[in-house]
Parts: sequence; structure tokens; C-alpha cells
Amino acid sequence: MTSEFGNLAGRTALITGGGRGIGQAIALKLGRAGAKVLVNDFDAEPAKATVEIIRESGGEADVFIGDVREDNFGDRFIQHAVATCRSVDIIINNAGYTRDAVIQKMSDAEWREILDVHLTAPFRILRAAQPVFKQQAAADAGAGRRLVRKVVNVSSISGLFGIAGQSNYSSAKAGLIGLTQVLAKEWGRYGVTVNCVAFGLIGTRLGTIKSSTTRVRIGGEDVSVGMNSDLHKDLQSRIPLGRVGTVEEAAGAVYLFCTPESDYISGQTVLCSGGLTSI
Repeated sequence: MTSEFGNLAGRTALITGGGRGIGQAIALKLGRAGAKVLVNDFDAEPAKATVEIIRESGGEADVFIGDVREDNFGDRFIQHAVATCRSVDIIINNAGYTRDAVIQKMSDAEWREILDVHLTAPFRILRAAQPVFKQQAAADAGAGRRLVRKVVNVSSISGLFGIAGQSNYSSAKAGLIGLTQVLAKEWGRYGVTVNCVAFGLIGTRLGTIKSSTTRVRIGGEDVSVGMNSDLHKDLQSRIPLGRVGTVEEAAGAVYLFCTPESDYISGQTVLCSGGLTSI
């Protein structure tokens, strides 16, 4: 397959939440650039559909079904990647959803659930990946080659500036930015760059006006996602580019951090928001 910007042929990319929305767009873009993509989602059908699209376009892809919140998910995900793909070159921590409420109405369970999916899950995945990155770096040095591997964490404008009613989500996404900065320092020795993309309003279920159709099914429960209509209209009116972003545009920001062109960028958070810089 031909590259759209930088050649990712021979690279293996792992992505969580790759069955729909931004995650699917990222998976397809990496597949078009030549990477072998391991697509995770807790919902089997959209994950398998994403894999089929990549394969039908001539790319390589496989599926790994599972809930990132499970205690052993990170270990199993990385072990599967090593066993089936032989290497781990790119990790995209993208999976997530919201459970909004003002703080006095938010339960401990709702707080923990969102931190688990947006912060604890990436932590566990990356902790499991550390020995693999270290071993790969040693092998590269022994062979006299230099390869830069990539981690891209998906955050949100909510994690940078906070959104009322999202104390759990904003806290988790802010924490993910902190994790990004720490691992950029810890993993530079392994030739791994660690960056973050924080999204503004993107045309997904989470980034549109809340309605009866903006729901995510989690563990047999329909979870309402989306934004308050007044907040959505206010934010959209203040986007300098004058519109909501597409999932393809969102994927482009993540893709940049996966390419050789970004090999000397690490520990950074890029706000992909059409110019919106505050809430």
C-alpha cells in the first residue's frame, strides 16, 4: 500500500477503540500508509468491519476484542501483538466514552469507570509494552540500526481546560497528558516518542449534541453520550475555522505523530480543534 505522508510499511500499529469514529479513521489511515494494524474494540462487529476494510484495500490487519478496563487487558493485548505481529511499533490509546454529571451528582462508580477507561487502561497497556520496547531497542542497537517507535495518547480539550459536568473525564484526560510527558522522558532512551493529541469538537457521538441516538452500549447498558446543546452551540460558534472537525481530520493529527517526519518530537500535546483554544 502507498503512504499518504510517511511510509509505515513494515510497522505494526496497535489501536484501542478502533471500531468506530476517530479510532476507525486512524486505523484506516495507518493501514493505507502500509502499517499492519491490530484493531481493538469491545464491540466485535465494528472492529471486524474495520479490519475487513483495511484488508479489502490491500492492507494487513487483525482484530483483538476486549474491554480495556479489564485488569489484565494490557498484558493480553501486548502479548497478542508480539505473538502475532512480531513487533510493537506504534501504540494509539484511543478507546473511551463519557458519563457526565455535575460533581454532587456523580457517583464513585462513575468517577472510577471513566478514569479506568481513559487513564488506567493506557497506563496498563504502556506498562506492559515497556519490556517490549526495551528489548526491541537493544536488538536495534545490536544490529546497528536506528528505529523510532511511537506512542500517541488521545486526550481532549476537556483535559486541557475542563468542561462543566465532566469532572471525571476532564481529570482522566488531564492525567493522560501528564502520563505522556513522563513517558517521553522515561522512554527516550529506547527510541520511543510519546505524544498526545487533544481533540476539540469532532463529528462523533461524543462530540455531537446529546440525543436518543448518541448512545454507547457498555456491558449490556446503553450509556448516553454527547454534549449539552447550549454548550455545543457555544463552542462551535467560537471555532475560528467555523465548523466541527471530521474524523478523517482528527486521524490526520494522530497520523502525523506516527510518521518519520515527527521522529524528533516527543512529550508534546497538540490541540486539534479548528483553532478553538479555550472553553
